[in-house]
Amino acid sequence: QVQLVESGGGLVQAGGSLRLSCAVSGRTFSWYAVGWFRQAPGQEREWVATISWSGGSTYYADSVKGRFTISRDNAKNTVYLQMNSLKPEDTAVYYCAADINNDYIPPGRHEYEYDYWGQGTQVTVSS
Repeated sequence: QVQLVESGGGLVQAGGSLRLSCAVSGRTFSWYAVGWFRQAPGQEREWVATISWSGGSTYYADSVKGRFTISRDNAKNTVYLQMNSLKPEDTAVYYCAADINNDYIPPGRHEYEYDYWGQGTQVTVSS
């Protein structure tokens, strides 16, 4: 069984930064691709970023490119999402998800490509 736990969300002013963490259980974490998604109130969940199992490939939605950075530390079984220059429109619940079969099609923007999901962490950006 694979479990994902997000942390690091909170309230921040526009222009500020937050770093989200996604702690992943499972002995073969280093084999998993991991993605971040977000869901704003009244909206569908949308893809944010994906990182390959090695960390050698990363992909970003156009809305966050240049502001967000996804990274991973396989020794700590953790994936990070560094969010800079935050905007009010970044307000959402952020979820991480694991593709344990590594069969996603880059950039991994579809929810069905992921097998396990975390419970989410709230990010609120005030104007």
